Amino acid sequence: MFFKRFFIQILVFFIVSGIFFPSLLQAQTSVRDVTLNEVIQLAREQSLQAILAKHQFRADYWEFRSYKAKYLPNITLRSQFPQFRRAIKEYQNPDGSYKYIEDNVNTSSLNVDISQNIGLTGGRLFVSSDLQRIDQFGDNTRHSYMSTPVSIGYNQPVLFFNEYKWEKQIEPLKYEQARKEYLSGLEESTIRAVNYYFDLILAQKNLEIANSNYANADTLYTISQKRYQIGTIAENELMQMKLSYLNAGADLNDARINLRAARIRLRSFLGFNENVELHLKEPSDIPNIDIEVSRAVDLAEENNPQIIDYEKQLLQVKRDVAQAKSEKGPNASLFASFGLTQEARELANVYENPQNQQRLTLGFEIPIVDWGLGKGRYKMAQSRQQMVQTDIQRSRQEFEQNVGLRVMKFNLQDDQVEVKYQAELTAQKRYDITKKRFLVGKVDVLDLNVASSEKDVAKRNYISTLRNYWLDYFEIRQLTLYNFLEDKPLEAEFDSLVK
Repeated sequence: MFFKRFFIQILVFFIVSGIFFPSLLQAQTSVRDVTLNEVIQLAREQSLQAILAKHQFRADYWEFRSYKAKYLPNITLRSQFPQFRRAIKEYQNPDGSYKYIEDNVNTSSLNVDISQNIGLTGGRLFVSSDLQRIDQFGDNTRHSYMSTPVSIGYNQPVLFFNEYKWEKQIEPLKYEQARKEYLSGLEESTIRAVNYYFDLILAQKNLEIANSNYANADTLYTISQKRYQIGTIAENELMQMKLSYLNAGADLNDARINLRAARIRLRSFLGFNENVELHLKEPSDIPNIDIEVSRAVDLAEENNPQIIDYEKQLLQVKRDVAQAKSEKGPNASLFASFGLTQEARELANVYENPQNQQRLTLGFEIPIVDWGLGKGRYKMAQSRQQMVQTDIQRSRQEFEQNVGLRVMKFNLQDDQVEVKYQAELTAQKRYDITKKRFLVGKVDVLDLNVASSEKDVAKRNYISTLRNYWLDYFEIRQLTLYNFLEDKPLEAEFDSLVK
């Protein structure tokens, strides 16, 4: 009975709490006031785009490590146990007749191989050691051992084209491109964060404008009703003020919805859940920096991953031409080895007095008639090389022009920000004066609406100009991978990224 009464009391408590204190049953919402720099830092640390850039770099890093491992000694242990065979085979008697006997054999083997790729020639040097035991079952049961204590050899697949030579030039470029692309990926997350930041700043500003306009419209409509009753304004002006009041209410509702949507987009991009509410602080000032066009172009040529990609493409087409050239004429492959070998009935004797063992294979491939196939491939590779070189030359010129234009545009933005700021102050002051004159009946409602509209446009234009300033700066930073505010290249802890 006691537990039943206690349970009912607890249930009543939660019901009453849910009715009168619903916030107690909900997760507590934390409010964070953040600046532009804090939004950027959060985006670079925990946005989905930054995480994807990190994992892409890790994949590229391990690809580069795999390439480097090809040039390190490779030690391999191989074993086969058991390898049993039971079959009927044909056997010739001394008198020339044949008979069929049962063959039951088990073979066990152990091999250790040490190999090293030779980048200079494209071949492979190896040292190996083998031990094998053969067990014969049946009427003549016996076993024996065969060993190759040491065997040294060299394998050269193709004498006239060295793939390793081209890999040693291309793979480091690919890894350097991956490093630069990671930094560029972080800058891309920064640019997106700036866009989301100013979307929310503008939404906050629009709500502030909408609240102010609604309060003013309510006040002016109330005053207009009184003035209409005493006959100082016409009914048309009263209806105009009512329409302004209704539109202000609709704009206020839209501003609230847009603000919520902008907060959700920024919160989601930064990786926060619904229990975090972000309030942004407007940027109060901008840095006074001027970027030299020629310096920015040089930095972009030095750091941008697209430039490295151009160099990689040129090497790849040169490699393709060299490969096509080697395939259109005579070719050869070489295999040579020298070792020691021995066989014995007992394991202890298998390493005594080993005998020499040699192998030499030299193969040639000489096209006699291929109907111009090899020559055609070579010419196609040359044509593709010319096309790639021409396209890269054009792309580099466009890239340099793009960098120069962006820098010139940015260098004018600080003046634009100041102009738009002064325009905002002027438009606000004009509206305040016009509102006072309207209250005393010296201007009509149309003049007041024009002044209000210009005030709102000026406020939005200032936010838009601030957005353009920071977007231009970070886009230049992405192109050059250089921090002009701190005057140093962009860097990252690459070693910690792969741990």
